[in-house]
Amino acid sequence: MIKVSDTAKKKVIELMQDDGYNPTIDFVRVGVKSGGCSGLSYDLKFDKENNDGDKVFEDNGVKIIIDKKSFLYLIGTTLEYSGGLNGTGFVFNNPNANRTCGCGESFSL
Repeated sequence: MIKVSDTAKKKVIELMQDDGYNPTIDFVRVGVKSGGCSGLSYDLKFDKENNDGDKVFEDNGVKIIIDKKSFLYLIGTTLEYSGGLNGTGFVFNNPNANRTCGCGESFSL
């Protein structure tokens, strides 16, 4: 399961509404794909549908979908949002990652 911080929740809702999604019925799709300087990178987008094999759950009022393959990499991760001087964007705090890159967008196990 992925946890969603309060700041990430506010930003997700704002961005979903800006993009024409309904935060009460639509989803945030979180995944892992090959790439990035550490080997794997995070993928975050909005979706209206769940596919066979997707894991669907909700945390802090945000509906999340994770594909079956990515789920094992993301168990226990917290989605946060940083708006500080060091950069703005979503941050994945993943306890499963052994190594992350400097930008925080990729990791390895």
